[in-house]
Amino acid sequence: MARERILITVKTYPTLSRKHGETVCTAGVRADGSWIRLYPVPFRRLNEDEQYSKFDWVELNVRKGTSDPRPETHHPTDPKEIRAVGRIGTKYGWKDRRKVLKAVKVHQHLQPLLDGAKANQLSLALFKPARVIDFLWEECERDWDTAKVAAMRDQASQGELFADEQWRQTFKLMPKLPYNFSYKFEDADGKKSELQVLDWEVGQLFQNCLRDAKGDEAIALARVKQKYWDALLKTDLHFFLGTMQQFHGFAPNPWVIVGVLPMPYPPPVAQLEFFE
Repeated sequence: MARERILITVKTYPTLSRKHGETVCTAGVRADGSWIRLYPVPFRRLNEDEQYSKFDWVELNVRKGTSDPRPETHHPTDPKEIRAVGRIGTKYGWKDRRKVLKAVKVHQHLQPLLDGAKANQLSLALFKPARVIDFLWEECERDWDTAKVAAMRDQASQGELFADEQWRQTFKLMPKLPYNFSYKFEDADGKKSELQVLDWEVGQLFQNCLRDAKGDEAIALARVKQKYWDALLKTDLHFFLGTMQQFHGFAPNPWVIVGVLPMPYPPPVAQLEFFE
């Protein structure tokens, strides 16, 4: 067991696990720029004072994962002991965020990431696309996997998920997203790729827009694209990449976009310092 202090940079839209129920994949960086993934985290079953946001510093005890071979994965010894101990804001053109992220290696070529995942050397990375070509979506299953939902309910009835809490009385699953969102882009070698975006914020934005549009999916999708294409492409856009556990180590490309980093463009000198 080790005590870690982590700057949260990644929080994905909730997914279902037969073993862990509804979970959120969380990842971040230590002060030295090294990556760490926290899994599983039953984020929405945590009390309000136990929850955290992107760019919060958190402290917790972790142990190395045994069922997940990815090198950065660690299990929180007790998710309810995760504590936010500070936050980095966006003042002065993200000056404080840039200071921390300067320690993180920025990848601009995909091939080293593909090779690194295959060799099980890395499964998280900060990536700068050379050119973003499009923001896309594709319709997918509209309901959660019934077997996973049944397994979660079975565990809950047996008191295996947070047995000392009353969350079962009111907890409702996060709505399943009926669309997969993705970016199509080129790396510094001109290699084209299309990677799915699993960021919490794109899913939450779609749900909020759908509610505001009174269920009109076409309007909701247009508003999502307005942000992720029209607005974010005006920033110094980076991607937080992560590999999918079930494809890590053998799929031709196991990487997905687990978070977006829409940094405002800095002054020229600061921009050069960031990539040093």
